[in-house]
Amino acid sequence: MQIQINSDKNIEITKESKDDLKTKVQKKLERFDNLVSRVEVHLSDENSDKSGLNDKKCLMEARLLNRQPIIVTDHSDNVGKSFVSSLNKLQRKIDSIVGKMRDQ
Repeated sequence: MQIQINSDKNIEITKESKDDLKTKVQKKLERFDNLVSRVEVHLSDENSDKSGLNDKKCLMEARLLNRQPIIVTDHSDNVGKSFVSSLNKLQRKIDSIVGKMRDQ
């Protein structure tokens, strides 16, 4: 599974942070390794350097073999919360798809 981490100009992410996020995605989705070819993570601060509630956004896109991409998103007051929430949503969504595939 290929994992790509992107951020906008308002969020600076170190190489170590990117590696940590990649590891978290890999561990959370490892049981779907044969189904998911790529996961893209997009982190952004929607109102730049102004403060505000729920202005940090994490959008995740998973590419599944022979299926349309899955996209989930979450807004929170910090990037970490938004990332974790999006990752949990993505796992549940893939779980649901896999369950429906087994039922057919």
